[in-house]
Amino acid sequence: MEILSYIAAPLLNPLCLAMIALGTFMGIYIGAIPGLSATMAVSLLVSFTYGWSSETALAIMVGIYCGVVYGGSRSAILLNIPGAPAAVATALDGYPLAKKGLAGKAIGVTTISSVIGGFVGVIFLGVCAPLLSKIAIKFSPRDYLLLAFMGLMMVGSLGGKSVAKGLITAIIGVTLGMVGLDAISAVPRFTFGNVYLMNGINYIVAMIGLFGISEVLVQVLDKDKPVIKQKLDKIVPDFKDVIKHLPLTLRSSVVGTVIGALPGAGGDLAALIAYDQAKRTVKEPEVPFGEGAIEGLVAPESANNANIGGAFIPMLTLGIPGDSVTAILIGALTIHGMQPGPNLMSSTPDLFYYIIGSLALANIFLLIFGLTGVKIFAKLVEIPRGVLLPGIVVLSVIGVYAINNSLYDIFWMAGFGIFGYFLKRYDYPVAPAVLGIILAKLIENNFRRAIILDGTIPSMILHCFTSPISLILILIIVFMLVSQNQRFRDFRAKKRAAKAEAKANGNGEI
Repeated sequence: MEILSYIAAPLLNPLCLAMIALGTFMGIYIGAIPGLSATMAVSLLVSFTYGWSSETALAIMVGIYCGVVYGGSRSAILLNIPGAPAAVATALDGYPLAKKGLAGKAIGVTTISSVIGGFVGVIFLGVCAPLLSKIAIKFSPRDYLLLAFMGLMMVGSLGGKSVAKGLITAIIGVTLGMVGLDAISAVPRFTFGNVYLMNGINYIVAMIGLFGISEVLVQVLDKDKPVIKQKLDKIVPDFKDVIKHLPLTLRSSVVGTVIGALPGAGGDLAALIAYDQAKRTVKEPEVPFGEGAIEGLVAPESANNANIGGAFIPMLTLGIPGDSVTAILIGALTIHGMQPGPNLMSSTPDLFYYIIGSLALANIFLLIFGLTGVKIFAKLVEIPRGVLLPGIVVLSVIGVYAINNSLYDIFWMAGFGIFGYFLKRYDYPVAPAVLGIILAKLIENNFRRAIILDGTIPSMILHCFTSPISLILILIIVFMLVSQNQRFRDFRAKKRAAKAEAKANGNGEI
């Protein structure tokens, strides 16, 4: 009963309840603006909430966090510009649905999937936090290296019909991700003496350029095409459709929670891995992935919202941030006189369960606000291109400039936009390039740390086969490599066709 009273505390406090609702509402629309991330929003809130009570401050920060992660899907679906890196995979199938006039359906599906994923993450946080934190703490640098390689294996899913083209753009992305000062030796690399390149290339800038500006350049040539009228008569998905996709939603939510519990992994990696596993496991989607498959929305959106609950697990139980947002929340809690870590649940269990209650309420408000105002929001797609495209450019410039208050980032965004235009023109996928930039630091830093810990490269490789976690990750990578082989794909396709033919013949005989 005492635990239930702690969980219900934010519900029984009208001010905290209002702060969660306000934070969630603001977060949805902040997340929809390209470049404005959850990290930026929460970090700005810390200074505003310095004089507030810890409960009120936490309430609005939790609401903002949940809202922004979901909000990134709005611009990904409507404009093909992911509002946040975690929405990159959402754009792959969300935007094709909007081009078919089904933006309302796409937003409805992402809302339901996000809410279910959010609740799965909250349940894992409340029930499995100690267990998952023990698993997460056992991940060594070589395990994170293998996890990053696993992420790179997803180019087959993100690369469209050609794995080779996906690999090319991914390699370009990894190379660009290494620009800047070396993380260990501080030696400048690929900077060509330019001080503006010392801090490297921000992957959010690259993402907005590759997705947003390139899309503007592509559509400029088609500006006279008639606008697509959106079907907005039915936004809330049918209950039978929700049940149909529930197994995929739950699987993806578990993936998101587990990835979130790994310090530094993040929702972007969780969403991409979930999208990849959906593409491998869903046998007969209504339309192919990348062309408006509903499963391509369900998987990443349930994963990146479940990732929120997962990210709180190492923060609250170990005092280690699960991602950049929880790193800021640790600072906020410290300012308010609390110290997340192993003693949190024993010394201040009310705080632990208060956060669980706040996350649960934020997901309820996410459902309410996510399904309201969709008709107005979806009208963005129906705005004439002569008005819409300049608006996208202005929003992109504002979002990019807000990251570091740097004009140089705007130049980078324009450069990536031109690069993305030529990639699209010659049928090269842009998503693997963003993936490469995101994973570059994770690959390099953990490779260096693993060598330092194990002494030599042969020793590191040997330990990969003696550690249970490393061995499991290696087996997953091998499976992913095999499943991307064209012969293996053809074999599976023939097998499914044979089963379908046998089933049809059987029905015919009856």
